[in-house]
Amino acid sequence: MKATEATAMARAGKVNWVLFNPKTYATILYFLLSLPLGIIYFTVAITGLALSIGLTPIFIGIPLFFGVAKLLNGIVNFEQSMIRQILGLPSPSVSYTYNQQPEAGQNWLKRMVSGFEGGLFIRNLLLVLLRFVTGIVFSVIMVTVISLGLGFITLPVVHIILMNELQLDILENSLFSYFHIDWTYNQQYLLYLGVGLILFWVALRVVNGLMQIQRRIMYVDEPYQQPSEPPMEAQIHAPVQSQYYEYQEDHPTQGMMQPAQREL
Repeated sequence: MKATEATAMARAGKVNWVLFNPKTYATILYFLLSLPLGIIYFTVAITGLALSIGLTPIFIGIPLFFGVAKLLNGIVNFEQSMIRQILGLPSPSVSYTYNQQPEAGQNWLKRMVSGFEGGLFIRNLLLVLLRFVTGIVFSVIMVTVISLGLGFITLPVVHIILMNELQLDILENSLFSYFHIDWTYNQQYLLYLGVGLILFWVALRVVNGLMQIQRRIMYVDEPYQQPSEPPMEAQIHAPVQSQYYEYQEDHPTQGMMQPAQREL
């Protein structure tokens, strides 16, 4: 059952018909913003950790450290929710959000200390650092492939403008003249336009592939793998059931004595 739900979630996040799908262009905007956001996340994480370690001798660094851990968790949750909104994935289940809620009736410091997990903190820190790296790499790849496709598409327009305004022929020493192919400018325009459309379609596919990689890196599908029943409800029902079975074991003959009593 869980495998079927995971497969359905993976299919729900995939993007088809990339050229006319708004998810594709939302992904492009996400990767354009990923570079400045990655720099901000990296700066906040490194600065916060450095200050918390440096201020530990005067006991200010201890609550600052837990605050940084809480902030890193918020950054990761924000990135996960943003990717879900772009891909059209549903919100996390109630049990997952229930596990993330701190206990009520405590001050902010106790809530941060009680909600701190070493493994989760290390994972969030590594995700923020990796988000900085992927923000640079993925944005460069996206800009390169999209610029290549748009460059071929707009080449005929640029050539016409340069010929009319500056009498500059950028296609004079093109590949066609090197191989002595006598093609007119209109034929070359059609070829460049077709190649540009194909490259632009491939570029959009590459962008959506990068989003799927980012989705796996940021553990976006993690909430869907959590149990559907909140753990508190399981703890409430478990003692009741155990008491019932213990009562059955302590009085095994009680249910058998009732028919005999009725006959008497």
